[in-house]
Amino acid sequence: MNVYDYWLVVRKRWGIMTLIILLSLAASAAVTAVSSPLYLSTSKLFVSTQSTESNADLLQGSSFTQQRVKSYAALVTSPSVLDSVVKELSIGIPRDRLVSRITATVPLNEIIIEIDALAETPQKAAELANAIAYQLTNVVRSIEQPTSGGASPVKLSIIQRGGIPVSPDSPRPLLNLALGLFIGLVLALGLALIRESLDVKIRSTKDVETLGQANILGGIVLDQQFQTNPLIVHSHPKSRRAEAFRQLRTNIEFVQGAQKRNSVVVTSAIPGDGKTTTVCNLAIALAQSGKRVLLIDCDLRKPKVDRYLGIEGSFGLTSVLIGKVKLEEVLHRWGNLYLHVLPAGKIPPNPSELLGSSNMANLLEQLEGSYDIILLDSAPLLPVTDAAVLSRITGGVAIVVGVGKTTKPQLRAALGHLQALDSTLLGFVMNKIPTKGVEAYQYNYSYKYGYGMGSAYGNYGAYSENYGESDEETSSKNRAS
Repeated sequence: MNVYDYWLVVRKRWGIMTLIILLSLAASAAVTAVSSPLYLSTSKLFVSTQSTESNADLLQGSSFTQQRVKSYAALVTSPSVLDSVVKELSIGIPRDRLVSRITATVPLNEIIIEIDALAETPQKAAELANAIAYQLTNVVRSIEQPTSGGASPVKLSIIQRGGIPVSPDSPRPLLNLALGLFIGLVLALGLALIRESLDVKIRSTKDVETLGQANILGGIVLDQQFQTNPLIVHSHPKSRRAEAFRQLRTNIEFVQGAQKRNSVVVTSAIPGDGKTTTVCNLAIALAQSGKRVLLIDCDLRKPKVDRYLGIEGSFGLTSVLIGKVKLEEVLHRWGNLYLHVLPAGKIPPNPSELLGSSNMANLLEQLEGSYDIILLDSAPLLPVTDAAVLSRITGGVAIVVGVGKTTKPQLRAALGHLQALDSTLLGFVMNKIPTKGVEAYQYNYSYKYGYGMGSAYGNYGAYSENYGESDEETSSKNRAS
């Protein structure tokens, strides 16, 4: 991921990230509020030798003290020092806990020992620092005393007594809040990245890019009123959504023109991606450009084209394939355009076999000579094999992808169906693109600056043939004028 990707993650997950940061700040504030104040007092000791007879003795003594001074500092928390301090001050806490409140340090290249002591009150902190300094001088004098008798060659002098502090050393509200903010930021970003990595839904063209090399044929924005206006190209030709279908029309003409056959299967990976409204609006847009268009409803399980276009669907494709009626008897002309519609007809018990029959192949070959383009609305790829069967006898397949609905594994599995039959994938139609928010920005950015996509394949779970359609697929009838 680059900086731009991280920025998009932050924009998308800013709500949960803000909540985590606020909780972290609240936790740090609560810890600060309930923490008992501790006061810090510091005493200092100077380490020297008692021999001053000559310059050589001074040099040797200085070297000796520099070597020993860190060892003396380590004695500060030893039982020999603290046991006497606890007894002297009548401290009511165990020595193990007292050790955590005492720190002895030696500044670099110095022979001074600094003793920091923490206590609940300023007076106790000063008493503790001074008592430790006093006991340390006694312990060092005893340790360094020669076995032959006489005075110790090492002398520890208290050069600074622990003073009474005027303000507590801890807790530090500003530092704690800053630490809480930092921890909150780290946790928030980490959780956002984890959620992003676990999100397998298609959110932008970039998500489709990871699947291989195929074209994005177009992007259709989400219309909150699509249920009452499914045929937006006809009812609101100047709308943004209608313009998107006209851009899709242009791209379909380019890719379809490169194929030997002029028939295109429009399908989706799963139900509810809006394939039927897409193919109906695309057919109208193509007819408005002067093309001779035929729309065939090949979804022989959940046909919807007749409802959207307001035509009689009792007889149609299935009736022609079984020889019950002639083709011209069930073809419907829609509006004043050169757009003919062949509804699905009655739902047969064997849709896949019927669509893969020689009668279907012969019918399609016959029709291709009479129209500039033939659009076939087929059932989704994952629940059933209808679209994959049709792909073998047509010029190619366009897959409608529901943004924020279809997942990467689902789309990968759908592509696997097509690869198994060596079908031609014309590209993807990104449908239901949000008009606001990060997902809309992601799509607009990638669609503006280009994209290259293709096919990748993988395993998928089982889908029932008793699939359902989205609200968009079950919207009310729209009668043609």
